[in-house]
Amino acid sequence: MGPHPAVAAIRLAVRRVLHDILTDHTRPPDESSPLDRLDPLVLVACSGGADSMALASALAFEAPKLGVRAGGITVDHGLQSGSDLRADDVVGRLVELGMAPVESLAVTVGRDGGPEAAARDARYAALDAAAERHGAAAILLGHTRDDQAETVLLGLARGSGIRSLSGMAEVSGAGGRYRRPFLHLDRQTARKACMVQSLPVWDDPHNADPAYTRSRLRHEGLPALEKALGKGVVGALARTAQLSRDDADALDAWARQAEASVRDTAGLLECAKLYALPPAVRRRILRRAAIEAGAPAGSLFARHIEEVDRLITGWRGQGVINLPGKVVAQRQGGRLVIRQS
Repeated sequence: MGPHPAVAAIRLAVRRVLHDILTDHTRPPDESSPLDRLDPLVLVACSGGADSMALASALAFEAPKLGVRAGGITVDHGLQSGSDLRADDVVGRLVELGMAPVESLAVTVGRDGGPEAAARDARYAALDAAAERHGAAAILLGHTRDDQAETVLLGLARGSGIRSLSGMAEVSGAGGRYRRPFLHLDRQTARKACMVQSLPVWDDPHNADPAYTRSRLRHEGLPALEKALGKGVVGALARTAQLSRDDADALDAWARQAEASVRDTAGLLECAKLYALPPAVRRRILRRAAIEAGAPAGSLFARHIEEVDRLITGWRGQGVINLPGKVVAQRQGGRLVIRQS
């Protein structure tokens, strides 16, 4: 008799991702590097919740069959009393699954961008460092289709354009470091897989705290939408993410190709040539220019780019536009100058 359908689903998802990782990282061995003589290492980022525990169990089961080493990382954000004990407990669970290396990483959460964004930034910085330290080929993340739907709605609420509606990518990070095998699986499948395997899970109280935007969306917003529109809302939002990502990728590629044609010999952006481009392409070029000048991507919103865009499409002698990161944009003699102030 085969495994429970929920267990089979999560194992299949992980198996497919491991095959992709092995394909992406296949290269001739370099005898000068001891890492190249080892089986590739794939880490799982595990909070102890149902999604990441289901992911860890599937990785521990599938990795040895493909010649992959499976390890685990848990991040202690230090935001709750006893968080260090919770992290130690997760480490113990991962070790019981046969993973190595396994470690707990304590981080300091700042305040930039709000508590959720600050915690996310601290977490990814710690995971990036761990991947570099261990020479990991990839890190698996347990985001599900439900998480994707929430991300799309949050992007819609911010009004940040089609890229925000594209949600989370299956592959992201430097060199495709982060992989999300569960974006096509719902949260209940992961929870069911843990239950039938008798895997203990930890429910983060922050996930039910109405002080957090995502928590309110999860427990109030999405249920209200499902009540009004039907149970297919989560799946429809996930499909919207994929369609939006395809469109955004195409527009990004167009903008990269067009950028050289709108710069003069000194490399400055020419307003007349920018004006001739479709708005979606032009605004992407402006956003890239602002980021290259030092504006933090996470703090650069649609309203900022719209203000800069008006220097091109609605020129009335406006002054300097202030952008995040002490970056300024101004129109000078038919050129758009974006620089540090």
